Amino acid sequence: MHGNPRRPPAGPSEAGLGRAAGPRELGRLGEEFAARHLRSLGMRILDRNWRCPAGEIDIVARCGAKLVVCEVKTRSGTRYGSPLEAVDARRVARLRRLGALWRAERSVRGRLRIDVIGLLTDPGGGVRVRHVRGIG
Repeated sequence: MHGNPRRPPAGPSEAGLGRAAGPRELGRLGEEFAARHLRSLGMRILDRNWRCPAGEIDIVARCGAKLVVCEVKTRSGTRYGSPLEAVDARRVARLRRLGALWRAERSVRGRLRIDVIGLLTDPGGGVRVRHVRGIG
């Protein structure tokens, strides 16, 4: 497991993240920012906000031959812990099951990898990105 705090290319989503009106908007903007981050790494976004009765996947991407199921957690502060602390072993197991369901529904091949992107905003509009690859 490795993570690398870095900032992807600046764009309109970054400016809006620090000023999101509420948790839903913050989450939506965070997912847009995360998708742009994954694209900047050369990944291809295959699906976003895929839902089934068992749950939801924020982003499904392709990284070479691997399918990446990506959970995005965006927070405006650390009062309730860091964004990554919200993703425990139970959540990772659920993401793995959801990824298998997505793959079966779409008849797509490729080994699954579970990634988590934690975004922490600051009042000035900046964003700290922590992308942990292969968390489970």
